[in-house]
Amino acid sequence: MPELQLAVIDVKPGASLESQSGLQMLRPRIYGAYQAPAGPKKVAAIVMHPTSNFMGHYLIGPLAARGVCCMGLNSRYMGNDTVLLMERAIQDLGAGVQFLRAAGYEKVVLIGNSGGAALASFYQAQAEQLTAHHFADGDPTHLHPDDLPPVDGLALCAAHQGRSKLMRDWIDPSVTDEHDPLSVDPELDMYDRRHAVPYSNEFLARFSAAQQARLERIERWALERLRQLRSTAGAPRDQAFIVYRTHADPRCVDLSIDANDRAPGSVWGDARQVNYSANAMGRTTSLTAFLSQWSSRSQADGPSNLARTTVPTLLLTYTGDQSTFPSTRDAWLAAGGARIRNVDIVGGNHYLAGQPQLVQEAADAIAEWAHAL
Repeated sequence: MPELQLAVIDVKPGASLESQSGLQMLRPRIYGAYQAPAGPKKVAAIVMHPTSNFMGHYLIGPLAARGVCCMGLNSRYMGNDTVLLMERAIQDLGAGVQFLRAAGYEKVVLIGNSGGAALASFYQAQAEQLTAHHFADGDPTHLHPDDLPPVDGLALCAAHQGRSKLMRDWIDPSVTDEHDPLSVDPELDMYDRRHAVPYSNEFLARFSAAQQARLERIERWALERLRQLRSTAGAPRDQAFIVYRTHADPRCVDLSIDANDRAPGSVWGDARQVNYSANAMGRTTSLTAFLSQWSSRSQADGPSNLARTTVPTLLLTYTGDQSTFPSTRDAWLAAGGARIRNVDIVGGNHYLAGQPQLVQEAADAIAEWAHAL
């Protein structure tokens, strides 16, 4: 097996204080780990997530063993999405693509795993036609086509549709006070024992409408607060805030909804405990990061961006996943049209944790597809 190598890649500076490291601010860099098979440099892949550390990703070694150079690349926001801007994250991904092109690889593909699927789709859509000239708050992105060299294909596995869709599906509508994580309306609390599983259609309809209403309230507040800050002399241009209880998807406990092979619960454990935890999806965010990632103004929705691309696409559906479902698969397939092909990884959980044989199956499918491009 080839040795694991470190990639250290300079990137363009971003927002002020996007890092607490002065060194990172003065010379912003991103880091990756890759294995390069011996022989001709035919095809290379990048697997990247907006915030997760993918330098130890489970596909790096198996793909290298199948003749595909695979790099697990981290964005500048690794481990902290408080100030994450999706438009800056794709710029980091572009730096990784440039790194592999400069290394001499004939073809480069993106592997969009989990939240990386929407990132990869957003990247390729902008690489083919740059439209993200402004962030969701209206500030210019200063993105340039040279920042975003197009790739030759997309492989999406355990693919979320994007952060704004996740927040729409997962936010807890029973919160009655945005400043109190324990506030609850029992009529909208999916974890209240009075609401028996399977949930009634009436409850699910009320629940979904209330999720949308809460998300819209937060978005309106964020936009108004941003307007206040930026119209006040001497005020900061941004601020942090907390979104309590962001893990309330009825599918976590009602397996009859969007049924697949999953076990009850969350990918992070007991769903209710995750919902009330101090650190969870979108818990701490800035106004600008909320708009870019979690709001209806986000430009980084997965399927709508995939529909704007023209490259071949492979979808790997992990059928035991607790956070992507048949409806998720269908949304990606509809967006990809004739360019997309689905492969089921039967019984696969979201991380293929404890499933080494299924890791090999996923690597087989991706390598076969990549070599055929």
